Amino acid sequence: MKVTIIGAGSVGSTIAFTLATTGTSSDIVLIDVNEEKAKGEAMDILQGSPFFGSLSIIAGDYADAKNSDIVIITSGIPRRAGQSRLELAQTNVNIMKDIASKITKYAPKAVYIIVSNPVDVMTYAFHKFSGIPENQIIGSGTILDTSRLRARLAEIYDISQSNVHAYVFGEHGDSSFVTWSLANISNVPLEHYKERIHNSVKEFPKLDHAEVEDFVKKSGGIVISRKGATYYAIAVSVAFIVRTIISGIDTTMTVSTMMHGEYGIDDVCLSTLAIVGKNGIVGNVETPLNDEEIALLRKSADNLKEVIRNIDLA
Repeated sequence: MKVTIIGAGSVGSTIAFTLATTGTSSDIVLIDVNEEKAKGEAMDILQGSPFFGSLSIIAGDYADAKNSDIVIITSGIPRRAGQSRLELAQTNVNIMKDIASKITKYAPKAVYIIVSNPVDVMTYAFHKFSGIPENQIIGSGTILDTSRLRARLAEIYDISQSNVHAYVFGEHGDSSFVTWSLANISNVPLEHYKERIHNSVKEFPKLDHAEVEDFVKKSGGIVISRKGATYYAIAVSVAFIVRTIISGIDTTMTVSTMMHGEYGIDDVCLSTLAIVGKNGIVGNVETPLNDEEIALLRKSADNLKEVIRNIDLA
């Protein structure tokens, strides 16, 4: 499949590198307003290709994206000191509008993965600007938050990350929350896991829900303070979405989709459990949340709607 990545910064270029080195895609187009940067990234990845397989990767323009199967959009500016969330949203929405007008005429049948922040607002904006069918639009949403959660729980319980099943719902941001009622390790509810372990000398610390949620929300900021940016974990997360689309095997994941009455929420994009397949969004799974979790999800939706109401989508 042909994959176009718009935005060759740290996130976009690392996604390209991950797709190439894992063999997920062997036909990649990088597009960036900084053409020299895109050319440099493409050249650097291509020159390692003898060690991981056949690869075509070019730095091109929108016309080179023609007939792409998947388009990944990472473009946008990071939040600056003193800049409000609303100011960031408006600036990046304007960038998204420009991108949507240019890319959709060349790749109208592609599945679009929106990674640009604030991702839920940007996903909603792309719906409004693009004219692309809803099932072909996926926001990366809380797939990264969910990955961070599972990694943290695996550390606490000293178990393989693949055995941990837990989700972060809502906005990719401050109003996100962990659906603790769904969290389990190998189908054992998390709250009962320790008491179900027999013949083991392992001792587990007490699980502090607030500490774990705080860790998940602050992880990005911690990484940025230590190394300047986050890009490995989001690149792997996006590559997972791409692999799912390419494989055609329907898979559930927490990505941002347009809501149509689920949990009493509509006309906003946020993350619940969605099914992703070869044509994009196959459907949303209305998981059995408790009353507190439904209230938190609706609050998250309201927060996003307030931002959307105050930006110009014309």
